[in-house]
Amino acid sequence: QVQLVESGGGLVQAGGSLRLSCAASGTFLSINDMGWYRQAPGKMRDLVAVISRSGSTNYADSVKGRFTISRDNALNTIYLQMNSLKPEDTAVYICNAAARVPFSTNNFWGQGTQVTVSS
Repeated sequence: QVQLVESGGGLVQAGGSLRLSCAASGTFLSINDMGWYRQAPGKMRDLVAVISRSGSTNYADSVKGRFTISRDNALNTIYLQMNSLKPEDTAVYICNAAARVPFSTNNFWGQGTQVTVSS
């Protein structure tokens, strides 16, 4: 099993910044893609950003140029630097990891961390 623990959420004014962290622990062979999703009340869970083990990244159009995802493979940790935050960025941000375990690759989710951007 893989446990994902997020941190760094909070309340910030529009135009401000936050940095989220997600650390993976548990029993696994390796972790492939890791990413951040977000879910606002009454809305579906959407991809925010994803990073491969080699460092390739992909972003939702709504966050390009404002958010940066990075990764420390030695710590099995990813980060999401969020700048120029907008009220519409308000959501629960949830970490995801594709982890190789014996005989398969499984998807794991964190509990989420709340990000609230006030106008």
